[in-house]
Amino acid sequence: MYSAFLILIILTDVTSCQKVCSYHDVLDYLNLTTDNSVFKLTRPVLDYTHPTKVELDIILYAILAVIWNNERISWDPDQFCGITHITIPREILWKPDVFIYEMIQTDDSPQSYYISVAYDGTITSEDDIKIVSTCKMDVHKFPFDTQKCNITIGSASHCVDEMRLSPFSNSSRATQFSREVMKTQGEWEFLQLSISKVNMTFENKLWESLIYTFSMKRRPLLHVINFLLPILFFLTLDLASFFIADHRGEKLGFKVTVLLAISVLLLILNDILPSMSNKTPLIATYCIVIFALMLLSLLETILVTHLIEKDSQVKLKVKNEHKKAKTNNSDAEDKRQTCCSCICIVSSDEEQHELLPVAEVVNNSNHTGQYNVLVLILEELKELKKSLNLHLSGSEKGGKYVQWAARINRVFFIFYAVTVSLFLSLMYTEWNT
Repeated sequence: MYSAFLILIILTDVTSCQKVCSYHDVLDYLNLTTDNSVFKLTRPVLDYTHPTKVELDIILYAILAVIWNNERISWDPDQFCGITHITIPREILWKPDVFIYEMIQTDDSPQSYYISVAYDGTITSEDDIKIVSTCKMDVHKFPFDTQKCNITIGSASHCVDEMRLSPFSNSSRATQFSREVMKTQGEWEFLQLSISKVNMTFENKLWESLIYTFSMKRRPLLHVINFLLPILFFLTLDLASFFIADHRGEKLGFKVTVLLAISVLLLILNDILPSMSNKTPLIATYCIVIFALMLLSLLETILVTHLIEKDSQVKLKVKNEHKKAKTNNSDAEDKRQTCCSCICIVSSDEEQHELLPVAEVVNNSNHTGQYNVLVLILEELKELKKSLNLHLSGSEKGGKYVQWAARINRVFFIFYAVTVSLFLSLMYTEWNT
């Protein structure tokens, strides 16, 4: 009975000796209150020569973490039941005045109301911020371009002697974590996040800044399908139009239609292409050169058509002159035959035996006239057949202008095909380097 009573007393004493701690005990020990302005008025160091070390961490999608040390705050976790961290309102303590140089618009995203304080004075502040900044874009290789944008973070009032900036994560860790955070990337593909530190001198003081460089690559598939390939298809159609007969009007109308289609695509390019660039975009060069080649092809078709039409006019003029000459010869022959057949009037005092040779001559003349008429009809039929063949085949061989047109067409086709091949090869090389 005595032993059981003694054990009960010992257990009661152990239970009563357990200490109960709260966060308020830590705050009372540190004297952290909203009325105490010592912790937020000045930089939290016991010796002013000690610089405050501030660590920054930026992850894509603008998660900004700032970590620094407050020398005025520390406690022993063993005295407060193992409490190592407390969360307090961010207005109570001093915070580094870091800002982003490139930001052109005030951040309107909601900020966290609390910051975390560790027992050794390490303070951590994490915020989700939306950054609207300036970025120099190079669209020379659009839509196969890669852009690099900088986010420069520095202090507005503390130089290197007072505050030192350092990255919390290295480039590889920040890149890996950014890729894990990003769910959708849209038109852009995230490549890399690199971190560098720069120092600059201003008013005989050294200022430190951190530069976070984001590398992003544009996804070109949509622009290739909607713009580059249609222009290439139109160029292929223009090349294929050289196999259309030149004497018909379809070739000229076809080339004009293709040229108008390219003009419409150029208007679309004006809407999708960014206007800020120091160099001429390759896609603009691509469209302008193809447009110029197709315009040159249209002019060549007009020239060839003009030569063929001029040759047809010359042939028609020669044919009319030949026909007119034949008509004149036929009239002269008819007159001669009429004169020969009219030798039937003789004098009454001529003898009968003198009329017989004359009659024979007249009969022979009539047969000769009929033969000449048949020959003329046959020649007219041959000319009609030639004209019909000329109309069906498009042109008559042997014409001077037609030969010139054929030579121009052949030489220009070779020049056109070689120029297009070299140009497309050059554009492919430029876009891939």
